[in-house]
Amino acid sequence: MHQTFDAALGINLLHANQADADHNRAHFDEWEIICFNIMSSPGAGKTVLLERTLEALRDRLKIAVIEGDMTTELDADRLRQYGAPVIAINTGRSCHLDAKMVAGGIHRLKHEFNPAEFDLVLVENVGNLVCPAEFEVGEHAKVALLSITEGEDKPLKYPIMFQEADCLIITKMDLAPYLDIDIQRIEANIRQLNPHVTIIPISAKTGEGLEAWFKWVQSQIA
Repeated sequence: MHQTFDAALGINLLHANQADADHNRAHFDEWEIICFNIMSSPGAGKTVLLERTLEALRDRLKIAVIEGDMTTELDADRLRQYGAPVIAINTGRSCHLDAKMVAGGIHRLKHEFNPAEFDLVLVENVGNLVCPAEFEVGEHAKVALLSITEGEDKPLKYPIMFQEADCLIITKMDLAPYLDIDIQRIEANIRQLNPHVTIIPISAKTGEGLEAWFKWVQSQIA
């Protein structure tokens, strides 16, 4: 009985969140903005990817960021240095952003700026391989990151995020010569779950693969 109640509660939460996510997406569509939900485990490289993206594309695209963090604005402050509007959301004990939290960020963005001027909103989710993939926030595409330091089996052990991803970024490729890691096996494990996902190996340190990522971003907006 207890397990049945918990399952029903979980389904109701997801349904309520989906309604809020659809409402957020309607706002983005009204303003002709594309939204990406950026997800990964802690330390996989989400913030540095956003730094490189803001730096490279700020003259071509008008970008805003909704930055999720449990307790601080450290990552938000890093991104503000690139001149983009950054709306920080502290989730407290929650291990993910949900659609209602992002709705609050959208309303702040609308209050402080003219949202119709933006081309892209990047939502940096809380570092977690499980919950963020289950709660849509109104995004048009999900972008998952996987660091090569996390091992080849992570997609199989945490399948939902990798099944849901529209683009999969394999990060920290500059460390490959120093690790006993099989990049082809990582890609094969991802393809086993999601045959059509776009996979882009990158190194934010050396710049490897970043141009392919920038082209993918612009293709989604086009």
